[in-house]
Amino acid sequence: MIKMTMSAKSKAYLVGGGIGSLAAAAFMIRDGNLPGGNISILEATPIMGGSLDGAGDPAGGYSLRGGRMLTTDNYECTWDLYKSIPSLNNKGKTVFDETVEFNEKHKAHSMARLVDSRRAKVPVTSMGFSMQDRIELLKLTNADEEKMGASCITDWLSPQFFETEFWYMWVTTFAFQPWHSAVELKRYLHRFMLEFSRIDTLGGVKRTIYNQYDSLVLPLQTWLEAQGVRLVTDCTVTDLNHKTADGTFVVTGIHCQRQGKNEVIAVNDGDLVFMQNGSMTDASSLGSMTSAPRKLTKVDSGGWTLWEKLAKDRPEFGNPAAFNSCIAQSCWESFTVTLKHPAFFDKMHQFSGNEPGTGGLVTFKDSNWLMSIVLAHQPHFRNQPDGVQVFWGYSLFPDRVGNFVPKPMAECTGAEILQELCGHLRFDLETVASTNCIPCRMPYITSMFMPRMVSDRPPPVLRGSKNFGFISQFVEIQDDVVFTVEYSVRAAQMAVYELLGIERKVPPVTPHDKSFRVQCEALIKAFT
Repeated sequence: MIKMTMSAKSKAYLVGGGIGSLAAAAFMIRDGNLPGGNISILEATPIMGGSLDGAGDPAGGYSLRGGRMLTTDNYECTWDLYKSIPSLNNKGKTVFDETVEFNEKHKAHSMARLVDSRRAKVPVTSMGFSMQDRIELLKLTNADEEKMGASCITDWLSPQFFETEFWYMWVTTFAFQPWHSAVELKRYLHRFMLEFSRIDTLGGVKRTIYNQYDSLVLPLQTWLEAQGVRLVTDCTVTDLNHKTADGTFVVTGIHCQRQGKNEVIAVNDGDLVFMQNGSMTDASSLGSMTSAPRKLTKVDSGGWTLWEKLAKDRPEFGNPAAFNSCIAQSCWESFTVTLKHPAFFDKMHQFSGNEPGTGGLVTFKDSNWLMSIVLAHQPHFRNQPDGVQVFWGYSLFPDRVGNFVPKPMAECTGAEILQELCGHLRFDLETVASTNCIPCRMPYITSMFMPRMVSDRPPPVLRGSKNFGFISQFVEIQDDVVFTVEYSVRAAQMAVYELLGIERKVPPVTPHDKSFRVQCEALIKAFT
């Protein structure tokens, strides 16, 4: 690492307004003593938060692209951050405090994790493993990552493994596909070994009070604004000026488009630049009750362009093509349902045995789309009035023809998705009368799971970098897992601490997989 010379005039520019950039700004203020007024976050869209979004109203319907799993047993960097961020709901408490208290009151214990084609709850106390399944899974868990290379999950597990109860529960919790990276699955098996023995109830899953935009992004953004951080929206960064001399890489300028004008921000000596490379929600599109989402690609939004420019002929900057070259393998579709009548929630409570917020994903394992839904504690939005309920769902196979609707999910309107859902539940369509279902197509939502080599992802700070760091789901962090809030926050903390020379240690990954108790519980579960 090149030692940075910081001063009271030093400025920091963060490209992208996702949770990683917001966290990086907070770490610079809290641990690096950089004045908030010296920090600018440049975001292309009208709102901060990146993939942690949540928007809408009762009239037009609410929308969530996705929901990220949280735990308090892991997520070391995330909770290290949120122990410092004041709650917007409870004066005198932090976001961490209120989250812990909320989950003490609303403990998760799913009683309808898998549902079959007869609408019967599938027994899930057993993982459904054969001895061959156990041997293959153990072999994968103990494999050397370097030797695994860019292999797929199907290279390690036999076809019958993908029909086990474990597979249906694990992949719908974490959104894996059989053709995804075997290395990433291995990392998940280690990082979440504590969850292995309770995957049938999702007992280790924690939730925020509201959706993750209202509960995580908004309080952090509010705190940053109070510190003077400059949040610049509708600002697209198109290129970076940079130079390399004597093995030292330095960013010297930022090209951006704002309000129809091209600007160049000078990056002076002592300034810092952090960039969110890649985007798992790039080219997302929303549908409606009467229309399916448009089929967009990276050409339509340009979320990958800057990384592709930087990485051209520079292998040390990673290989974005490993992640964004096959939409068919990284795409799935979610939907958010807004109801103005309690019938659906009442019938789900009666069917599942779970009150909203106490269950988890309900997965229809025989669904052609592999559809799952989750009913969170209500209200799910800060501005959600009494008498309105919201739930979220998704399907991993939107290109397949439905069981009750004769077309692929990707071509379905919100009304048709509700028809498919009610078909699986054997609910009358009147149960979802006066309902707004907003589908969302996300072509790159699991792009970070694509098979890749270690060299395809750059580290948070490149060797020889003087003032530039990466923050995203597409950096290389040993032992941690992508598609989590934790990965973005950890990348931010690592990049900030290294470039600012902060002596405080980044919280290490908790080695639950090394715990004898956890190993025994996992072993017992595997043989139950």
